[in-house]
Amino acid sequence: MAGVSPSTVSRALKADARISQERSQLILRLAHEMDYTPSLAARDLVTQQTNTIGLVLSYMSDLFVGSLVMSIEEAAMSLGYSVFLISSYRDAKREQEAVRSLHERRTAGIIVTGSQIDEGYVQLRRRYAQPVVLINCPSYPHSISSDNLAGARQAVEHLVQLGHRQIAYIADPRSHGANLDRLTGYRSVLDRHQILIEPGWIVEGDGTMAGAQQAVQQLLVSRRRPTAIFCFNDLTAIAALNTLSQAGVRVPADCSVVGFDDLELAPFCCPPLTTVRQHRDQLGQRAVQMLHQLIQGQCEVQPETLPAELVVRKTTGPAPAVAEGREEVIDF
Repeated sequence: MAGVSPSTVSRALKADARISQERSQLILRLAHEMDYTPSLAARDLVTQQTNTIGLVLSYMSDLFVGSLVMSIEEAAMSLGYSVFLISSYRDAKREQEAVRSLHERRTAGIIVTGSQIDEGYVQLRRRYAQPVVLINCPSYPHSISSDNLAGARQAVEHLVQLGHRQIAYIADPRSHGANLDRLTGYRSVLDRHQILIEPGWIVEGDGTMAGAQQAVQQLLVSRRRPTAIFCFNDLTAIAALNTLSQAGVRVPADCSVVGFDDLELAPFCCPPLTTVRQHRDQLGQRAVQMLHQLIQGQCEVQPETLPAELVVRKTTGPAPAVAEGREEVIDF
């Protein structure tokens, strides 16, 4: 219709300066009248390049992951990438299959959050050409993480300063690296203050509200109930608030609760949740920027750690003995 070659049409649609303004306007007008859209698949076959990045998630329903996806998509769009999502459901085999599928689709690169493989991607790099960036796996060479260790220390130190000596931790062993750092931070603060950890005060959840409910029930029947609970994430903490309330345990009068993430609903809990803030926007943006650098061939990319920040609200207060002017051990 325009009387020019396909390459000229392609350049005009991409506002190439080599095409005259008059000819570009003609081609753009025809494209609009014909409702023409370029074939990205055909372009990728010709150029052997793709502007799509793959994103492997744990669960789309996870509130933390959902907000992380938004920041990744926004950052990717600003750099001219589209995003293709696959869920792994925290299964290592499904995660490997997802990465293989993204490799077959010839995505430009891959971001993985909630990985069950972690450092295993060092070996996978020999098999796949695309660069891979992990979120919250600081031991991997190309990763962007929150400072889980320092965040956990802030949370537990806050509880100790409030007079708590009976502090439990609800873990999530399926989140390998993040859980290990948060558990290490918990232990280090108690060790520094010479506070013993009672058997049964470190209980396993699974990062979900259902798993947290079972974990809190274990703590409620322990020989000495904790006066404070540090939770792996906010979903765990929110379920803990509900379970404690149903058992007649007042928060924070009888038991303080601290989460980790600072989800958007944390300030709207009853009472508002004290938690450690992960800067999700920065995590997503930096993951995309790091991946873009790798796609562009920059090899000197180093892992990055973003600071975590304690946000004190209303689910933490003085230990019961401190609040009542007593110092004896609390067994309620």
